[in-house]
Amino acid sequence: MKKLLPLIVLFALILTALTGCRERLDTSRWRAVQGAVRDADGRLNVTTTNFPPFDFIREIAGDRVNLSMLLPPGAENHSFEPSPRDIITMQNSGLFIYTGGESDMWVDRILGSMNTDTMRIFSMINAVEALEEEIVEGMEAPHRHDHDHHDDDHHDDHHDDEHDDEHDDDHYHDEIVLDEHVWTSPKNAILIVRALTETLSEIDPANAGFYRENAAAYIEALQELDAAFEDVIAAAGRRTIVFGDRFPFRYLAHDYGLEYFAAFPGCSTQTEPSAATVAFLINKIRAEQIPVVFHVELSNERMADTISSETGAGKLLLHAAHNITRADFDAGVSYLEIMHRNVVHLRQALQ
Repeated sequence: MKKLLPLIVLFALILTALTGCRERLDTSRWRAVQGAVRDADGRLNVTTTNFPPFDFIREIAGDRVNLSMLLPPGAENHSFEPSPRDIITMQNSGLFIYTGGESDMWVDRILGSMNTDTMRIFSMINAVEALEEEIVEGMEAPHRHDHDHHDDDHHDDHHDDEHDDEHDDDHYHDEIVLDEHVWTSPKNAILIVRALTETLSEIDPANAGFYRENAAAYIEALQELDAAFEDVIAAAGRRTIVFGDRFPFRYLAHDYGLEYFAAFPGCSTQTEPSAATVAFLINKIRAEQIPVVFHVELSNERMADTISSETGAGKLLLHAAHNITRADFDAGVSYLEIMHRNVVHLRQALQ
């Protein structure tokens, strides 16, 4: 099978190029691909969908595992679609880690088409107490992800589109949608790292002592990060933050007692707000003399720029660590570095 895998990859890539890429995946054709869960050096193959668990495993396991991340650095997570090469990487995983939730429905679909007998599957959202995504005052109800929608399945009737949008908004208020950004609170990161360490130790007992020793040191650093956030909140002159963007910090706000206002919830696919939403956020900043408007990473920042220009508030990044740029990835930037920068920026916003 090891000899066949390169041929499978080559065939899949050629097929993708000929069909224009990003077509709907026929996952049934991957049933025959059986995973080799260790690399040539005997290291466990560990695959993550996005950056936070990639960095957690990097801290816990170092070079004792063969670690891969499916989401390319700089890419937007909510619109990610796996390539044929990604699917083979998934199949060859001894441990596969993903967030879970609505944005990862594609993961469940692909895993359901595979033989996962030799794979341990870890969902981060199951390692913590999950919170519902919420719509706060002034926020626009999001267009939900339509994971079964494809470019060739469209409606030409504009009236039908408007009708569907109305029902999407109604459906959002009726359904329970869990917020997926569980790692944005260091308190949750600690829980996830502990659970990942035990999972790794069970799968690869020969390295269990190494994993647990590294995890203990890493958890101590995460606890220091948690204490830094607590110190900022204790010294804060206010508890309200404003985002001219999506808001993927539901867990951070919940765990540290923050009130927030934003244009969209964290997993909204929308990027252009209504005039009413922008006006609400501008008025909120003016009324409460809030000194900072935040944006998130990999954003076009246009909304935050507008609000900053209209109010005089400073514009700062609060990085959700969903993904990082290629330059940061190559430089080895870590979750801890990102979150410590967030501590500094949050202190400025809460003056």
